[in-house]
Amino acid sequence: MRDVIILGSTGSIGTQALDVVARHRDRFRVVGLSAGGGRLDLLADQIRTESPATVALPTEQAAHALTSILDQRGVPIPALIVGPHASADVAQTGADVVLNAITGYAGLEPTLATLRAGSTLALANKESLVVGGALVTDAAAPGQIVPVDSEHSAFAQALRSGQHGEVSRLILTASGGPFRGRTRERLRDVTVDQAMAHPTWDMGRVVTINSSTMVNKGLELIEAVLLFDVGWDQIEVVVHPQSVVHSMVEFQDGSTIAQCSPPDMRLPIALGLSWPDRLDDVARPCAWASPTTWTFEPVDAHTFPAVELARTVGRAGGTAPAVFNAANEVCVDAFCAHDLSFLGIVDTVAAVVAAHRTAAQAWENGTSSTAPTLDQIRAADSWARQAAREAIGRNS
Repeated sequence: MRDVIILGSTGSIGTQALDVVARHRDRFRVVGLSAGGGRLDLLADQIRTESPATVALPTEQAAHALTSILDQRGVPIPALIVGPHASADVAQTGADVVLNAITGYAGLEPTLATLRAGSTLALANKESLVVGGALVTDAAAPGQIVPVDSEHSAFAQALRSGQHGEVSRLILTASGGPFRGRTRERLRDVTVDQAMAHPTWDMGRVVTINSSTMVNKGLELIEAVLLFDVGWDQIEVVVHPQSVVHSMVEFQDGSTIAQCSPPDMRLPIALGLSWPDRLDDVARPCAWASPTTWTFEPVDAHTFPAVELARTVGRAGGTAPAVFNAANEVCVDAFCAHDLSFLGIVDTVAAVVAAHRTAAQAWENGTSSTAPTLDQIRAADSWARQAAREAIGRNS
């Protein structure tokens, strides 16, 4: 029996994780939840079903509203941790596994708290690793981080087929999103609803928009380098619209091992919770007896420059990945508020990244470009958000 804490329990990954738990009551016990406060009725349902000892919320207002809902339903009220650091606080209360399914930079502090507590980190919050870089990897014991992104879970599974020194390349697959095959000119008038219409996956707002711009794949590229200790030239991104081959590992003898399954996030979530063991009754397998075609094609780097921008940012190291992520979070919000065009998302991120090359000296103070401190990361994040807002304001 593993005690589990789920951070971001009311989001897409969190709700699917609880579905996995419900199917395997003999394997998992939920001892803590955290949520952003936007879906309190759902959180109340989760508390009634799971009876966690501790629940974290960001504001007193959300805590009071949740308490009222639980009182009305006759559900015992768990211990509540409230405040801007609540998710990090609940992460370090002690569990065998902490699933970090928070979206964006906000997941960094809970990631570090989980590692300090010695819990296994089932990582669905790629941004915390991208932004934290060596700060996160240095804090982790060997094997303490288990990836939950489907692509990185695929890598972890395929890498069990050989030794690290035998790896030639990692092949990171991308669905291509809703705009695969379009030219840059045809993306000028893209709407929020169009960007949210992902052809394969049902995800939250930020991840879905990031998939449409391919920023998500850029973040995953950086994440893969950090998780699997490979060089920047050892990762190739290919478009695979069927989203059945979740990623591949190519070995030096020419053999390629692929992890395949119909697109269902419960599979990598289950592995994140149970690693290195597999569970039964998680997701349906491929229907091998049915006629099937899988296709692969290169990324159109002119139309979708985010992947190569991320590679450049990753090579730069230091606080550059934090700047890339922060600027993108601001731009996604602006696009969804109709204050920025679709093409303006990556264009603005690229401009902020370029400006960072000189501005970084203000907070890095000659320290190593590969291992910034937490204070330096916070300064870079704040600077990039302000720089992105100013750029958006000038262009609106």
